[in-house]
Amino acid sequence: MCMTDPIADMLTRIRNASKAKKRFVDIPNSKIKEQIARILVERDFISKYAVIPDNKQGVLRIRMRYTLDHQSVFSGMSRVSSPGRRTYLAKDDLKAMSRYLGTIIISTSQGVLAEEEAIKRGIGGEAICRIW
Repeated sequence: MCMTDPIADMLTRIRNASKAKKRFVDIPNSKIKEQIARILVERDFISKYAVIPDNKQGVLRIRMRYTLDHQSVFSGMSRVSSPGRRTYLAKDDLKAMSRYLGTIIISTSQGVLAEEEAIKRGIGGEAICRIW
């Protein structure tokens, strides 16, 4: 199956799983999706993730995280850049954006980082997605 935007597909699968109160969601694996999942675990938006090998690219299994009253710990997630419209944020733009609620995940020359880490390192990059 040919997919135009695999990261948007990942975010949509996570959003749909949280609304359906699923415990796990399976996503086709890639390196950037693993890095996004790592940041989601660090920020406590998901419980954990694991890579399950198969004969193709592997499967990224994400364990969802909910509050005690079975509500999702995040209220939304959206794709910032898209394949047809890339959005880049300089380090000064990140400082201005950090006042808003949530986390912006950024692809930088030093890897995929959360906005706080990018501000700390003093670098900018392409804004992948925003979670709040």
